[in-house]
Order: sequence, then structure tokens, then C-alpha cells
Amino acid sequence: MQSQPISNELISQLVKQALNEDLNYQSASQGDITAQLIPQEQQANAYVITREDCVFCGKALILEVFKQVDPSVKVTVFVEDGQQVAANSKLFSASGSARAILTAERTALNFVQSLSGTATTTAHYVKALAGSQTQLLDTRKTIPGLRALQKYAVTCGGGKNHRIGLFDAFLIKENHIAACGGIDKAVSQARSNHPDKPVEVEVENLGELKQALTAGADIIMLDNFTVEDITQAVTLTQGKAKLEVSGNMTLETLSTYAQAGVDFISSGALTKHLQSIDLSMRFEA
Repeated sequence: MQSQPISNELISQLVKQALNEDLNYQSASQGDITAQLIPQEQQANAYVITREDCVFCGKALILEVFKQVDPSVKVTVFVEDGQQVAANSKLFSASGSARAILTAERTALNFVQSLSGTATTTAHYVKALAGSQTQLLDTRKTIPGLRALQKYAVTCGGGKNHRIGLFDAFLIKENHIAACGGIDKAVSQARSNHPDKPVEVEVENLGELKQALTAGADIIMLDNFTVEDITQAVTLTQGKAKLEVSGNMTLETLSTYAQAGVDFISSGALTKHLQSIDLSMRFEA
């Protein structure tokens, strides 16, 4: 379970790709035909507010968007990533070319509203686990190309990252087990191939749990277990491996599973059921 920082290079690349969608791979001055209605020399001051309570995420992306559109626009971000923000609070301001501000507006807000949405949802889930030893994890169920950003947003909301991809940890699932000829063979091969990588096995019943324990898995994922079976699994495991619960996790059921004594709860909803935050840009008179 690890966090992976977002490189400036990746941020620049993702912002460039997002702007190309709007500008058809042209410069800001050529690609935004609506902004061309405004006199080129016209200056403006604008600010962005959140219309709802949220956990903010996306400062570096705001700065990069405006930098790529027009580096002469002065941008001030008033909050930091991971900060709880009340509805109607100012998030950032921009001063400079009116054309450039309007061209950059939607791209910047798209990043911030999406990432802040993930961070905010994560914070709600983490709050539901307060008082327990259970950690909240994300999954690989992310928007293609935006995994690093979404996983970063999860950490801003207080969650932890599961494996980043297919390269940094084993997660041996039903089809892997079938293809390898059993849990014991799959775990043994994993240890032989990459002895330095953590080995996690997904199991669907208590019988498979016992097999994974015998095979020496580091982490065992209990997939769609009932609360009763999870409680029994904790008793059977006795700390020999870390236990993770996954499958149809909701905000309402989190605390129940945590009380059973598992180490981790993973939820794809943090990143795949994206609920963006409502933001608004306003020009000052």
C-alpha cells in the first residue's frame, strides 16, 4: 500500500492533452473562437468559488493550465490540496488577459471539480472508519490515463493507495488461480518470480482463505464475504496475514465491516463513481 507522487512532467502532459481537446491542437489564440470575440487587449480579474463543502484537490493543475494558456496571467490559489473548504469559499483568482482566463477556465475547473470530488468522497469514507484500525484503500478502477491524479486525490481525502498498477504488487484472483492450478502454486510462483513484491490473494470463501494462509500470502482479500464470515476469517487468520474486505462497499456499511477487525477496506467507488464538486467562475466588475 503506497502513495505515488505526481511528477511535474505528468501534470504538464495531462494538461496539454486536455487543452488540445478544447483547442484542436492549436494555440489558445487560434483555437478558442469564442474568446476571439473579446478585444485582445482587454484585461480582467476573476475568481472561482465552490458551491458546496468539499476537500480541495488540484492546485498544481490550476497553475499548469493557466501557464500553458498564457503564462502572463497571474493566478493565486487560496487553498491547499487536502484542505476542507466550506461552500462559497474562494478557491483561486486569475488576473490578466480576459481571453486567456476564459480559455483556461473550463479545463482548470474540470480537473479541480473531478479531483476534489474524489477527495471529498474519500474523506466521507475515512470519517466513517474513525475509531477503527481499518485503512481505506482505492482500486485500479480509474479513468484511463488519469489514474495517478485520481489516486493522488484519494490520498488528499485521507485514503491510501492500493497497488498503483500491475507491476508493483501481486493480486492473485480467481482466474489467475485457475490458470496456475491452485492457490498454493500461484503464490509459490509469485515468490519465485518476484520475492520482493507483496503477494495478495483474493478468496471467495473460508476454505480458500485457509489455502491462502497455508500458502503464505501476505494479504488476503475477502471478496463479498458476509459480516459473519468476515468475523470468522479474522479469528482463523490470527494475524498470520493482513485481511482486506472488498465488494459493494457503501458509506453505510463501512463501519460494520471495520468493527469485524479487518486491516483494509477497498472501494472502487472512490474513483469510478465520480461525483464532481460544483464550481463557478465569476468576473469582477
